[in-house]
Amino acid sequence: MEIYDTEEEQVEALKRWWKENGTSTIVGLALGIAIILGWNYWQGHKKEQAVQASAIYDQLLKAVDDDSKDGGGRATQGAVAGDKKDTIDKLAGRIQEQFGTTEYAAYSGLLQAKLKVQQGDFAAAKDILKNVAAKPNKELSNIAKIRLVRLMLATGEYEQGLQLINSVDAEAGSSFSGNYDELVGDLYVALDRLDEARTSYQNALRNGHQSPLLQFKIDDLTAQEKVASQK
Repeated sequence: MEIYDTEEEQVEALKRWWKENGTSTIVGLALGIAIILGWNYWQGHKKEQAVQASAIYDQLLKAVDDDSKDGGGRATQGAVAGDKKDTIDKLAGRIQEQFGTTEYAAYSGLLQAKLKVQQGDFAAAKDILKNVAAKPNKELSNIAKIRLVRLMLATGEYEQGLQLINSVDAEAGSSFSGNYDELVGDLYVALDRLDEARTSYQNALRNGHQSPLLQFKIDDLTAQEKVASQK
């Protein structure tokens, strides 16, 4: 460390340092302030987005509840029932378009897909679930994929369902491995591949999957094989 004998020497040394480092110091300070301000703005923006999305999501839940109380159109027929469904679609669409980075976009998508299934519009439900499945939230993405596979099972798209499950990242879907194993078993049963179905069901049991029907499905496979062997 340099030691200066006089105040004049200290001033001169300070001037030299500032001449050599002043510009970079100012730039660094300005950059640091910009980063802090930018971070604060981004956090405030995210919070405001979440608040707005939450308010619209509450409207969506109310619209769904009102439609449910009317029996899905039992008490309000024709154009009135159609208006309610349009309102639900518009609210869900608005959340997904304007607030797609919030979790409310995924929640509204799952809810909208469920309603589409109830209305018999399976194609629309699949498109919505695919969109939710592509979102970064791992838990909601896996829930969407599981519901999509169940819908594929219901509409006879067995091979497509298996392909979708095979495409799931093992680490990202580890918390849902039992659900996927059971679904694989269901798909194999539909394809009459009973040995593979049993293996998948047993994998689900080993993974600690809690399903009230899982053991029944395994027992049913055994019963089917006994009947087949007696023919």
